Amino acid sequence: MSRVQGTVSVMALRDAENARSAGCGRSADGDSPAEPAGGGVQRRSVLVAGVSAGAAGAVGAAVTRAAPAHAAPPQDGPEREPRPTETVTVALTVNGRTRDLELDVRASLLDTLRDRIGLTGTKKGCDQGACGACTVLVDGRRTLSCLTLAVRCEGREVTTIEGLARDGELHPMQRAFVAQDGFQCGFCTSGQIMSAVALLAEDPGVPAAQVPELMSGNLCRCAAYPHIADAIAQARKEM
Repeated sequence: MSRVQGTVSVMALRDAENARSAGCGRSADGDSPAEPAGGGVQRRSVLVAGVSAGAAGAVGAAVTRAAPAHAAPPQDGPEREPRPTETVTVALTVNGRTRDLELDVRASLLDTLRDRIGLTGTKKGCDQGACGACTVLVDGRRTLSCLTLAVRCEGREVTTIEGLARDGELHPMQRAFVAQDGFQCGFCTSGQIMSAVALLAEDPGVPAAQVPELMSGNLCRCAAYPHIADAIAQARKEM
């Protein structure tokens, strides 16, 4: 029991004792309590004191339950030293030109193309290999550059959208995309074109009905898929 509860309870008992000692009379009509003689304590004051004691007890219990427990202080573990960055020299051949680059072994081909070489035509979309915007050709095969380590491409031929044109002339697939309006915002277009070029190189006679499925790894959020299929059909005749 708290100190407040004990004090209120003692006062209530003392008032009750005084009331019994003085006695409580009644009025002449027998209904209403008369004023106690000699300045005694009324029965109402005894009841009020009892109710106050009960309320104080309830409040004290609620405060005790609501008091938050002190959280244990965090224990400081041993500090981990930062892992040193490991770099290697890589001879990377992109669009027919070989460059010697000092690269972090964890660097993706996408980041290397954009940030180290400055070829920003390859786009970073989801960066998880799900949208196809980062598609490039590695040894002629379509490759998701965001999931490919740059160091794995040493000694291989990487082709980006910037490397398709020859002597200032657009590649047939590029011309077909322009002619058939195979894009809207254009963000996914470089990946779409690179994937389409590799598709026809893999199987020049692929049936038109299978093209949408074989291009399903390249997403177009503008939904220009019919125009993309028409562009591929046009480029097939010129390649």
